[in-house]
Amino acid sequence: MKSDIEIARSTRLDRIERVAERLGVNPEEILCYGHHIAKLPLRLIDDRKAARSNLILVTSISPTKAGIGKTTVSISLSLGLNKIGKKAVVVLREPSLGPVFGLKGGAAGGGYAQVLPMEKINLHFTGDFHAVTSAHNMITALLDNWFYQHRFTEPPLREVLWKRVLDVNDRGLRQVVTGLGGNANGLPRESGFDITPASEIMAVLCLATDRDDLRRRIERILLGYRQDGSAFTVKDLGVAGAVCVLLEDAILPNLVQTTERTPAIVHGGPFANIAHGCNTAIATRMGLSLADYVVTEAGFGADLGAEKFLNIKCRKTGLCPKLTVLVATCNGLKMHGGVDPEKIKEPNLEGLKRGFANLDRHIANLRNFGQNVLVAFNRYANDTEEEITCLQEHCKSLGVRCVVNDGFLRGGEGAAELARAAVEEIDSRPSSPIQFTYPDNVSIREKIEAVARKIYGAGEVTFSEKAQKMLNLAAQQHLSHFPVCVAKTQFSFSDNPKAYGCPSGFEFHIRDIVINQGAEFIVAIAGDMMRMPGLPKDPAANHIDYVNGEIVGLS
Repeated sequence: MKSDIEIARSTRLDRIERVAERLGVNPEEILCYGHHIAKLPLRLIDDRKAARSNLILVTSISPTKAGIGKTTVSISLSLGLNKIGKKAVVVLREPSLGPVFGLKGGAAGGGYAQVLPMEKINLHFTGDFHAVTSAHNMITALLDNWFYQHRFTEPPLREVLWKRVLDVNDRGLRQVVTGLGGNANGLPRESGFDITPASEIMAVLCLATDRDDLRRRIERILLGYRQDGSAFTVKDLGVAGAVCVLLEDAILPNLVQTTERTPAIVHGGPFANIAHGCNTAIATRMGLSLADYVVTEAGFGADLGAEKFLNIKCRKTGLCPKLTVLVATCNGLKMHGGVDPEKIKEPNLEGLKRGFANLDRHIANLRNFGQNVLVAFNRYANDTEEEITCLQEHCKSLGVRCVVNDGFLRGGEGAAELARAAVEEIDSRPSSPIQFTYPDNVSIREKIEAVARKIYGAGEVTFSEKAQKMLNLAAQQHLSHFPVCVAKTQFSFSDNPKAYGCPSGFEFHIRDIVINQGAEFIVAIAGDMMRMPGLPKDPAANHIDYVNGEIVGLS
């Protein structure tokens, strides 16, 4: 079979104006970035139309290094829906350069279920990530300048919380000292870098409803504390307008197309293991305004992305999926069943069955939210019919439908059965109103404990002294009504990335708390989770190159 990049290059793309017309958008309304990418104006959002559309959330079992293919399934499902005559659009996050040049080598789907132009989407795209990086770091520079200019007239802040960001994986920048080299270079202080998807500017962009709300949220961003303990914000710094100017185009959703030239919207890019893991609320509402079915994904497993999609994004926007599709693979289930990673491609029914425990907890969690669940079995070449039948029978015993997705190999035709199943499930038993894991009116600590115990299966939840201090500060600022966003490993329900399967009763440790006052949620950092990833032993960058006029190495 051709590689992803070969399939992408062999696909004849329509001009983006034609793609816009398929959504009922006048081509004169879009802002074109070349022939195959465009920005959509916010005036196209119509929440009355959106309320009549059907939102489908795609999530997965806990991911493993064997891969799950959630983005591929999301794109496949949208292709399948269009194939069976439905007006559908897939709404996805933008890839970060960190994973593209680190572990993944690309994040635009796979096989015959991709969003295109794949190379552009993976590499810089429309500059949204750069705009977020620039906006975040401009705040840092202006804050440092404020310190310098007021060093003789005002006392320094008691504590500075705002750091810097960069859209690369660079463990060497997690902790740095700035301002060295004498008075002309500013005032020395400890700082550090997070990766751009973890920036609060990214979270604000992804949760803002419009430009006015974007400014409101940016003004509220907490930068540090004065000597008297009062909060110092971007509004106090007086630069919210300049930040909004940098995000003027970044707030507009990006329109592209799939391998079958159906519409796709790609916008925003927070990770689900260190942020809230959902595309922008604006992009989701845009899709719902323009199509009858919208397929969207939340990052990593359902314990991360789906939990945050439901507890944060839906709570704040009023969105509610009609159906949740849970992606599973034989390889992934066998890894959760304790099968040696070197042997997961070999038939192993017992290992597969042991891995069902991970699937079952995700199904139970989603049902507790009120979601109707459809399992999408993402087929790999080494899967046997016996294994597939075993999984389908297990799902049937739980009262859950399980359908094979062949979108990777066959595009929309290979996902048509999954699409028909999704439509039937929505028509016959749509999801109930969301039952959140915790109410707004309990403490931040209680909310973290609720997620850890109810979603992850934890026993004792412990907090470091630093985390407890930040919890106290959040309470003093009357922020206890905020939802929580737990940053933890994606590979396990626990905070231990090696605890595969379905661990329970474990100690869950919160190392730190980050107050995202502009995004209006509290980040709880669990275990050893880092908001600036490192690179693997063999980064994807080692295999990406420009040869004979073409990019190679993007998967």
